[in-house]
Amino acid sequence: MLISKAYAAALDTAVEATAMTPDAPSAMEAFIWNMGLILLLVVMFYVLLIMPQQRRFKEHTSMLSQLKKGDKIVTGGGFVGTIDKIVDDHEVLVDLGNGVKVTALRSSLQGQKVALKSKPANDQKVKA
Repeated sequence: MLISKAYAAALDTAVEATAMTPDAPSAMEAFIWNMGLILLLVVMFYVLLIMPQQRRFKEHTSMLSQLKKGDKIVTGGGFVGTIDKIVDDHEVLVDLGNGVKVTALRSSLQGQKVALKSKPANDQKVKA
């Protein structure tokens, strides 16, 4: 006998295992799976990136359309001021303080600065 019984048993199980493996998918099945994964990636890209950006754009546009004289704003350059005059649909005159007034494009305004209406907290202990 030239081969051991353990080696022969291992060969038999290997042959049985290859006989039980499923066939490779056809070309059409592979194509459908690949297209399905690509479609899933496109949907995820839209939901995770495009929808939030559109929502931010709509909020910014509505904020710009609701601006009026006297509103405190923050420009894209980081300047904080109040709207002194609305020149037209695209420009506003911004008062930065100390008599400094600049003309800014509405699209360069980043947001409204909301003033605190409540008093700051008193951190000192009350003496009784």
